[in-house]
Amino acid sequence: MNDKIIVPLDVPTLDGAIALLDRLPQVSFWKVGLELFISTGTDILKILKERDKRIFLDLKLHDIPNTVAGACRAAAKHDVDFLTIHATAGRAALQAALDGVRGSKTQLLAVTLLTSLDARELAFDLKVPLELPEYALHMALLAEETGIHGAVCSPREVSQLQRVCGDDFTFVCPGVRPTGSAIGDQRRVMTPSQALKAGATYLVIGRPITAASDPIAAWEQICQEMESVS
Repeated sequence: MNDKIIVPLDVPTLDGAIALLDRLPQVSFWKVGLELFISTGTDILKILKERDKRIFLDLKLHDIPNTVAGACRAAAKHDVDFLTIHATAGRAALQAALDGVRGSKTQLLAVTLLTSLDARELAFDLKVPLELPEYALHMALLAEETGIHGAVCSPREVSQLQRVCGDDFTFVCPGVRPTGSAIGDQRRVMTPSQALKAGATYLVIGRPITAASDPIAAWEQICQEMESVS
């Protein structure tokens, strides 16, 4: 089950990332987000490949199709496992992203709706007339129809999305917090066991592990909790 956990390297420097890698050698799948990627460039990707780690490059691309295609081609050259693009970039951009990774091992994930947003913000701030679950489903279906490999979604929505999109569609769920953990800036959360039972393929779990006083103990506790689902 521990291969289903993706741990974010949410640190600002290469030295900080290496320290985290050294501290948690058990982790096989790491997420590289905007802060670290902008800070280190592709150096962190090379280090992860040297250590035989899987890579979730979480750049959440959102641009015109030609720019998206070029960014995806560049990322695919580094053999990253997952690369994210916002579903709201539109059908043409999603197709261009697929063209960009064609022939590589890189799989694309469409971001349905950030887990920091809730139904009120969707309706009042973003002026989206759909209910939140319906909107997330619409984004996932748009991605699936285009040929995208999977989606990033809240564990709160994954059950419905998995039923509609099927078992071959990959679901990566942030907003996962072990029992008793602070939710931080996440709004729509579940525990690891709840998220897996709901249909998540992979779980993104960061601060409950990386900010713990004993990250290894925190990691092992989460793995034990997840074993109850198998």
